[in-house]
Amino acid sequence: MSINITMPALSPTMEEGTLSKWLVKEGDTVSSGDIIAEIETDKATMEVEAVDEGTVAKILVAEGTEGVKVNAVIAVLAEEGEDASSVDAPTESESPAKVEAPSKEEKKPDDKPAPKAAKSETKSQAPAKSEDASKTEKLASTPLPSANTADGRIKASPLARRIADMKDIDLKALKGTGPRGRIIKRDVESAQPGAATAAQSGARSGGSPDGLILPQVLDDRVYAPDSYELKPLDGVRKVVAKRLTTSFMQVPHFPLTIDLELDHLLASRTAINAAAPEGIKVSVNDLLIKACAMALMDEPDCNASYTDKGIAYHKHAHVSVAVAIDGGLITPVIFNAEDKGLGEISEEMKDLAARARERKLKPQEYSGGTFSISNLGMFGIKNFASIINQPEGMILSVGAGEKRPVVNAKGELAVATMMTVTLTCDHRVIGGAEGAKWLQAFKRYVETPEAMLL
Repeated sequence: MSINITMPALSPTMEEGTLSKWLVKEGDTVSSGDIIAEIETDKATMEVEAVDEGTVAKILVAEGTEGVKVNAVIAVLAEEGEDASSVDAPTESESPAKVEAPSKEEKKPDDKPAPKAAKSETKSQAPAKSEDASKTEKLASTPLPSANTADGRIKASPLARRIADMKDIDLKALKGTGPRGRIIKRDVESAQPGAATAAQSGARSGGSPDGLILPQVLDDRVYAPDSYELKPLDGVRKVVAKRLTTSFMQVPHFPLTIDLELDHLLASRTAINAAAPEGIKVSVNDLLIKACAMALMDEPDCNASYTDKGIAYHKHAHVSVAVAIDGGLITPVIFNAEDKGLGEISEEMKDLAARARERKLKPQEYSGGTFSISNLGMFGIKNFASIINQPEGMILSVGAGEKRPVVNAKGELAVATMMTVTLTCDHRVIGGAEGAKWLQAFKRYVETPEAMLL
């Protein structure tokens, strides 16, 4: 019997991906554990292993195909002794997305057939209309509500509403196939995220798919179509654009900015690298990661995430570090950074950054952070403020270290290496006082790096 190879879910939130490359061809024999394809998710390119052995009978999805749904059949294996040429591709009825009968939750009292309107007398010998007959006639002439609405309320099952929320689907745009036009599970699953009918899109004042974000298009009256080259968005840019827009709009945030003196930290880094084993070289960013983690342990109220059910206070400092990659950025995580030495942080960060640029990170390596740090100092950026990486409560933006005139503790004018950092806070979780306390703790570790050893 043939074996279907389906599009795997490489992360808990993955709904679709790009089949970027096949590493086998029809007629090849594969064993369990063999690498057969490369799948590109929104953040990384990952290898897919065969879980069964057999001969590749048919490849159903060509490499380079985008938007392949999770659990869609992408190839078929013939088992040992089975003629690969006789294997047929799965039919639509064998697909996982079978049409389902309405579930119990979708059978509600309000789905009962509408009572038939009383028939009005039409015979010529009928007496004059009574008051009851007039009411009946008026009821019969009243227009019925639209197919999936009742009294202005969209008729949809609770399960359909939950799926619509997760897939960003406008229920008003859907035509229900349940009893009396009720929107049910299969209607939402077959719809595209952000779906809306042309009439509804045109009727909205801003033409926005979700009523809040205006569509981003170029006006041909401003830019001639042949004056630019339009490059389609890849998965990374789509996800980054959506997440950052959502974060900026939904999270009430505020920035806090301070200046730090780096001379002592730079001297300590030089001494650390001189004493480090061969191959280990601690960077300024490694020291800042450690300082962030220690400050989070000192100010646990800042190591938190907002949820509708309450504030989640994290027990460990999992520091996400922004890494620029082709087409966007990704934030690999240094887990339990407060417990790791500088050498371990340095080696781990080098490995994560290298694999991030090759899009070889696993989902669990770039999710689960409790705090983020973004450093643009190497580009000469003096000061900037980052957008919060939800569901984390804070993100630190690090500028360049530079020589500046300062007034020292003796009140004398001097020159010191200074760095400006800006902490962006989720005001639902962290108040101004809490953010200021965290910055003071961070400042102490940066300007007195020996404190990180205690």
